[in-house]
Amino acid sequence: MRRTATTVALLVTAGLMTACGSGDEGKKERADKGTTTSSSKPAAGGQDKTYEITLQVGGKGTSRVGYNLDTNHFEQVTLPWKKSDKLTLNGTERKVGITVSIVPGAVELPNGQLGAAPCSITVDGEKVAEDPGGVDGKHMCEYTLH
Repeated sequence: MRRTATTVALLVTAGLMTACGSGDEGKKERADKGTTTSSSKPAAGGQDKTYEITLQVGGKGTSRVGYNLDTNHFEQVTLPWKKSDKLTLNGTERKVGITVSIVPGAVELPNGQLGAAPCSITVDGEKVAEDPGGVDGKHMCEYTLH
C-alpha cells in the first residue's frame, strides 16, 4: 500500500510539472538545470548565451523520468540515465530566467521500499542541483538559468 501511495505521489508531481510547462516556442533556445534553486550569472550586455546542460538520474532498473529543458518531456528510461543538450537564451530570457528541472521516478531502495531515484543537474560542467533521492526530501532537481 505504501509503495502504491509513493508511486502515485511521484506520478502526480510529474504530471503537475507537465501542466506548468511552457509552449513550443523557442524549443532549442533554453538550457537544462537541476535540484537546488539558484541562478547562473547573466552574460554582459544582454547578449544571447548558450549553456551545456546535463541531467542525470541514478539507480538501477527502469523508471519514468519527467524533465524540462526546452519543453516538458516524459520518458521510460533504463537507469542510470543521462541526457545532455545545449540551450541558448536570448537577452530577455536571461533577464527573466528559464527553469530547467528533472523529476525522477520511483526505484526500489536497498531496504525494499520504493523511493525517488537520485538526480543532478550540471550546467557548463558545474553541478548546480542535486537530490539524493529516497523517501525523504524534495524528489526533484531544478535550476534557473540567467
